[in-house]
Amino acid sequence: MIKAEQVAEHNGQAVFHYVLDNGTMQVELSNFGGLVFKINAPDKNGNLENITLTLDSVPEFITKPNPFFGATAGRVANRIAKGQFELEGTSYQLATNNGNNHLHGGNEGFDKKVWTPESYSNDSVVGVKMTYLSVDGEEGYPGNLESTVWMELTTGNALRIRFEATTDKTTILNLTNHTYFNLGGAKRDVQDHEFQFWADAYTPVDDELIPTGEVKDVEGTPFDFRTPKILGDQIAANAGGFDHNFVMKREKSADMKHFVRVRHAESGRVMDMYSDNMGVQFYTGNFISNFAGADGKTYDKHWGFCLESQNWPDASITKTSPVLS
Repeated sequence: MIKAEQVAEHNGQAVFHYVLDNGTMQVELSNFGGLVFKINAPDKNGNLENITLTLDSVPEFITKPNPFFGATAGRVANRIAKGQFELEGTSYQLATNNGNNHLHGGNEGFDKKVWTPESYSNDSVVGVKMTYLSVDGEEGYPGNLESTVWMELTTGNALRIRFEATTDKTTILNLTNHTYFNLGGAKRDVQDHEFQFWADAYTPVDDELIPTGEVKDVEGTPFDFRTPKILGDQIAANAGGFDHNFVMKREKSADMKHFVRVRHAESGRVMDMYSDNMGVQFYTGNFISNFAGADGKTYDKHWGFCLESQNWPDASITKTSPVLS
């Protein structure tokens, strides 16, 4: 079942709140920002709770600054050093909206755009298809880029997110979803969650969180989640948290691969992440502080975690630049 309601208007375009319901759980979306607004999932006793960090309503996302809760990040998610890149002999300068660097598409990335929505359903899924045309030069990027994201809830309790894009000029692209999860219902931080990554390497970063160019084995480091680890123990060993790209174990198959499993013992919830990307940015909410979130809750450091399936950050330095033409 899918419900849709217009809840606001932004720049002359209708903003909708969607509820996808498979009878067991609910996923709430919006075409503002390609947003995952809420995920209402049952605990081991069947009690539904929202397991994301969010705001009280979709219209708040238009006016209240927030750290990309639930957003579709683009054109290029994550950081580009000094906001600069070169493509086919031309140098481009983007906004530096994260210290000296470019982050998640710039001053007005895809998370602040109204996407054109279309709902759909069949026997196995309910979903919303959203499309956005980013014109040549928007936020400094070349080419007219039409991006499409499908967000759908299956009868098997999977939230599937798929991106496609076309362009009329060679450009760079790196789309992801930026939902903050808290499987305990956001009652406290996520340091009691257990994580396992099918990742054998990570990309170290400098003090501005820009990759150094290394691809380092996780063996003997706090980044080794190849066997299940309690997050709080690993955060303590890594001087405060994670905001790093974890590298998928290399396989010949291009199919979806099991990348991460997260367990929360108290609630009994388990979340598995699959991806066809080589990397996932693991972020543990290190910069959240005293944030007035939904339902009167105050979110603080490590109150949520993100698993951002994407190409590697600042990808040109690792020679894996996601070029689209």
